[in-house]
Amino acid sequence: MDHLSFLKSLPAETRNSLVKKSDRIGGFHLIVHWGLILVNGSLIALRVPYWPALIPIQSALIIFTFATLHETVHRTAFRSIWLNELVGRVAGLLVGVPYSWFRYYHFTHHKYTNDPSRDPELAAGGRPENTRSYLWQITGLPAWYGQLKILVRVGLAGTFEEFIPPNARIRVRVEILLMLIIYIVTLLYSFTTSTVFLTIWIVPLVLGQPLLRLFLLAEHGRCPTEQDMFANSRTIYTNRLMRFLSWNMPYHAAHHAYPSVPFHALPRLNQLLRHHLKATSDGYVAFHKEYISNIRR
Repeated sequence: MDHLSFLKSLPAETRNSLVKKSDRIGGFHLIVHWGLILVNGSLIALRVPYWPALIPIQSALIIFTFATLHETVHRTAFRSIWLNELVGRVAGLLVGVPYSWFRYYHFTHHKYTNDPSRDPELAAGGRPENTRSYLWQITGLPAWYGQLKILVRVGLAGTFEEFIPPNARIRVRVEILLMLIIYIVTLLYSFTTSTVFLTIWIVPLVLGQPLLRLFLLAEHGRCPTEQDMFANSRTIYTNRLMRFLSWNMPYHAAHHAYPSVPFHALPRLNQLLRHHLKATSDGYVAFHKEYISNIRR
């Protein structure tokens, strides 16, 4: 059974239950996640004993704010649209990915998942096919270069990708320009007044990018280029901490099969469709071991 047949087989009552969003559940998840960032960041800023050991924790907490951004572009993190957009823009600012730009980019990815000629994730070189390109990608450097290029090309040059509709281009550009201003002010402050933002935000963010690359590669890496979301998207069975930080995105096949289902209902959806999944892995270590064994040296 493919994902379309599965969706057609779901009773209306089940579908309505699955897509129910909640400000309360989303708000609680956000408060815990971002609360941990604030608490851990405060300990770093106060230079408590052994504070450098807290940097890797801060890296993981901040880089997975990308998952917050992802959930908000679908407007499934919260019931209220304005709350999704507000939190999404803050999350995008924290990880260097413009909210409005990413919304159009990501919806194009959903529409053409794993299509070699139309999926923007593939166009960005997201599936390394040899050991050298694999190692290069997981350094995070290509991702940072790509994000910087987007900010400069769209924000300063006003050059847009085809997936950005003409009626949204001014909004997308203004948002990016505001982000650039905030980044410039932050860097000036860091080099002239205090390094606090470098130590609690910028440095952990940069160091955390390899973790995000390892996470994202598992979503579609080496999945077939076909339209069935049960085949072209992978579900990773992992621990609670990873599911929490990533807002349940390891249930990625379920997410792609039914994108309007909020993060907190994905475990339930996965239980309904798990016997139909064609791409799964028992953890990220297992996935990457298999990935490395199958790519060219």
